[in-house]
Amino acid sequence: MKIINTEQVQNSLNFAELIPLLKQSFGKPFHMPQRQVHLLAPEDHSKHDAFALLPSWNEEVIGNKMFTYFPDNKAKHDLPGLFSKIMLFRRETGEPLALVDGTSVTYWRTAAISALASQLLSREDSQHLMLFGTGNLALYLLHAHISVRGLKKVTIWGRSAIKVQKLINEFSPLYPNISFYTSLDVAQEIPFVDIICCATGAKTPLFDGELVSRGCHIDCLGNHMANARECDSITITKVFVDSLANTLNEAGELLIPIEEGVFKAEDIVGELADMCKQSDILRKNSDEITLFKSVGTAISDLVAANLVYQKTP
Repeated sequence: MKIINTEQVQNSLNFAELIPLLKQSFGKPFHMPQRQVHLLAPEDHSKHDAFALLPSWNEEVIGNKMFTYFPDNKAKHDLPGLFSKIMLFRRETGEPLALVDGTSVTYWRTAAISALASQLLSREDSQHLMLFGTGNLALYLLHAHISVRGLKKVTIWGRSAIKVQKLINEFSPLYPNISFYTSLDVAQEIPFVDIICCATGAKTPLFDGELVSRGCHIDCLGNHMANARECDSITITKVFVDSLANTLNEAGELLIPIEEGVFKAEDIVGELADMCKQSDILRKNSDEITLFKSVGTAISDLVAANLVYQKTP
């Protein structure tokens, strides 16, 4: 059985290969039971330590991603708040194949799914991306989105001006044909954006949905809580999700409008698997505003981890 670390994951993956592989994999049969997230001290509402299990399997492999979430780790122990591993087994025989670093795989597959959704839903002539968030995912998201659309302009919003500038300094030399800007006034910028990607820890909407331009595609992936959201109810119109079971259990972007009575679960157009198989449900015209909400799927972890396994000597 192979033990695959972060460095091996980073050396194995690229978006030119991973994004089409995910599209192909979501278009084939797979199984993904609803994930289990266990609070380790459910009786103490001041503590949020958790352990999660995300099983899935397809025709090639069986996998289970496991992660621990300890939000106080940084302050108390100077350790990351999240640790993750993916265990792979051969589908035909059940024999163990590999234990793969799950944290790095998660960054890659999250960004790849975000870009895949944009490839399927955003206008092909989209040129201006606005990224909300400067965390660990930001650089993966920028590389992924740039790989699927001919972007000319990227605006980056973040709470830390230093982190925003660091991203701009890093990406400007890599993509000289794209202009990178710091967001200065969201209300002034949103009406001129073609693709909005939200990857933050925000608890309340990041922008006014009334300002979104016709034909814009919106991607919300930062929030996993039922009582929080990165976009407002006005933005929830033509909605797609990565997983119905998971988003309807965790995503305030959908659950809050449902509670308000302005949206119904039945209004969701389809899951990512439907998007990869049924082109007729995608964008109908250049004026539609589309939204993709993701909270992460075990099958995308499985596909990415299996690709790393196949490439690791």
